[in-house]
Amino acid sequence: MARGNEVSSMEVDEGKTAANSPKFSINVLQLLKSAQMQHGLRHRDYTRYRRYCTARLRRLYKSLKFTHGRGKYVKKAITESTVTEVRFLHILLYMSERAWSHAMEKRHLPDGPNSRQRIYLLGRLRKAVKWAALFAQLCATKGDSRSSLEAEAYASYMKGTLLFEQDQNWKAALMNFRKARDVYEELGKYGSIENQVLCRERVEELEPSIRYCLHKVGESNLQTSELMDIGEVEGPALDLFKAKLEAVMAEARSQQAASMTEFYWLGHRFPINNAKTRVSILKAQELEKDLHGPAADALPAEKKLSMFDKIFSAYHEARACIRSDLASAGNADNVKIDLNGLDKAVSASLGQRTIERNQLLISIAKTKFTKQRDEKGEKITKPEELVRLYDLQIQNSTDLYDLVSSQRNMNQEEDSFSKEYELKGLAFRAERCFFLAKSYSFAGKRAEAYALFRHAGNLADEVLKKLQVAINPDQALIKDLKILSDNCRSNCCIEHATGIMEEEKIPEKLSKGVSTMSLAGPEKKEEKYLLEKLDLYESAIGEAGTKSVPYIERFPLPFQAVPCNPIVLDIAYSSIEFPSLENRMKKDKKGIFSRLWG
Repeated sequence: MARGNEVSSMEVDEGKTAANSPKFSINVLQLLKSAQMQHGLRHRDYTRYRRYCTARLRRLYKSLKFTHGRGKYVKKAITESTVTEVRFLHILLYMSERAWSHAMEKRHLPDGPNSRQRIYLLGRLRKAVKWAALFAQLCATKGDSRSSLEAEAYASYMKGTLLFEQDQNWKAALMNFRKARDVYEELGKYGSIENQVLCRERVEELEPSIRYCLHKVGESNLQTSELMDIGEVEGPALDLFKAKLEAVMAEARSQQAASMTEFYWLGHRFPINNAKTRVSILKAQELEKDLHGPAADALPAEKKLSMFDKIFSAYHEARACIRSDLASAGNADNVKIDLNGLDKAVSASLGQRTIERNQLLISIAKTKFTKQRDEKGEKITKPEELVRLYDLQIQNSTDLYDLVSSQRNMNQEEDSFSKEYELKGLAFRAERCFFLAKSYSFAGKRAEAYALFRHAGNLADEVLKKLQVAINPDQALIKDLKILSDNCRSNCCIEHATGIMEEEKIPEKLSKGVSTMSLAGPEKKEEKYLLEKLDLYESAIGEAGTKSVPYIERFPLPFQAVPCNPIVLDIAYSSIEFPSLENRMKKDKKGIFSRLWG
């Protein structure tokens, strides 16, 4: 009986100790976000972040004296009784992060993970899930309620990431991602402003993964091509989703490319035998459809520029494949002719997209040119920047014209294409001349600006006449040229009037300038030199590192007034009789011969 009372009293004491033990607080999301952004994940450098996690774990083990032995490795488990400090929970968190970053490092290899690397990747993700689950379990007993909720959300995200990568149980992955999202939505309603912003960002990062899981489960009506639009938010939580989505899109393109056997361009059909070339061209064509589709006007300029970059990358990949095929073609003339034609067609398409991208940059620069300052407080666009952009446009249009018109027998489509870009080149010259005139106008050179405005207007009128005769003229180009012609005419009048006004003001400015001239020069502050202030303890040279002039002595020396000689002395000088000095002069002695011959 006494023994039973003793045991029961011991259990009560242990319960009191557990109840009175302090609860640890960890802001998991803020801790991870700062560590990830400061140590590599801002630039998607998972190797650097993994090394940071390893170094951080080493410091934690050493500071807690929780090492695993010097010689023989003796594993020490972290249990509920072990956690006496919050740093023990940090160990579990960084163990999970290290395993996750190692898996993501393998996922983002240049050519993608092979079969062996994928097995290793899944093993590291399982380790991350294991440590995250243990972290959530210990936070439930040793942490406060907020830390426990964040740990549960973190463990759910890791579990969902593993299932997402396995491509098997999409419902379980969806459930884990939703659980993490719900927790972060609730946590985003409370706490500091910084924490609320972090929680909202995390919810936005999880949303694309949830929508993708819904698509795979069959509860969403999204098409595969529409999935590319849901990954616009940047963040480490989206990297796995983007890699998976890119793999899915590449697989879909390869299936579509199987039926794509030739490339049509300006009435010619070029066969495509290389599968990589077909996939690259198909990717570029899909992006072009999005760029020129009905919803293109609603796209922001930054999104269009990023789409252009992807198009350029796809076309460059296609050209690299074509040229490698040309190198390995050998002596097959027919194959070489087809590959050269395909290379020319792809190069022309790349040139067209380059002109369109530069035109977008010009439209952005023009909006900043007309404003004093844009919304972000940046400086206005200088006319020299637009001149440089139009130089690029002229060069690109000339290259396209030369590329198409270089062959001997052109069909009707090629002829109209070359004429179109010839006229565009003239239009770009007119625009360049206009902004060059603007730069001269800003510099105050009225005559040069007036002449350039006249020349730009003549060029614009010439292109307008040619466009009106064309069969299918570009209406947008005609509209721009009419605006340019009107602007040239108005600026000519302005420069003419401004030049006349400045000519009229020249005599007034000259007389004003002459009236303010002085022979004494501008008054300067009188400075005392060293010899004039010997009684003062002041430096005449100045402090070290300064550019002040040393005041030691005036140089060159100033002129001084000198009294003239009396005028009486000048008159008396001519009437003075000076004594003779012949008796003091040395006489020359003459010899015999000098006496005879003088």
